[in-house]
Amino acid sequence: MATSAWNKFNDFSEQLIRGVHDFDAHVFKVALTNTAPTASQTTWNTTDHPAPAAANGYTAGGNTTTITVSETGGTTAVQGSQVVFTATAGGIGPFRYAVVYNDTATSPADAAVGWLDYGSNLTLAVGETLTIQFNSTNPGTIFTLV
Repeated sequence: MATSAWNKFNDFSEQLIRGVHDFDAHVFKVALTNTAPTASQTTWNTTDHPAPAAANGYTAGGNTTTITVSETGGTTAVQGSQVVFTATAGGIGPFRYAVVYNDTATSPADAAVGWLDYGSNLTLAVGETLTIQFNSTNPGTIFTLV
């Protein structure tokens, strides 16, 4: 499935400076939604952006991605493990966006990081999977700081 480029929430860069995200200790999740995120959001929640029902292979709040951080020559890469959603009885969807957020952050709660746009609505039928890679040229990279 083709995706658009990675989109970050505007407030994410300020959140980095203010220490909202602890990439070694916090839990980061990927949630699916059919409601378009807006760059001006600071948090992620299913009230404003309903997710698929917590059933049929989809967990409420989405799936966890394991974060690793590495630095080489002054460039830091934040990597997220692949996230796989597998539909069971009834399927998952519809959804169009995969949103990364910090599930541990408290100020703001569920701090928004960024999202991928699949370009159209998707529904996973029973047995189908969606594997999310954050960057097709360097799978797993959520963002790089230079």
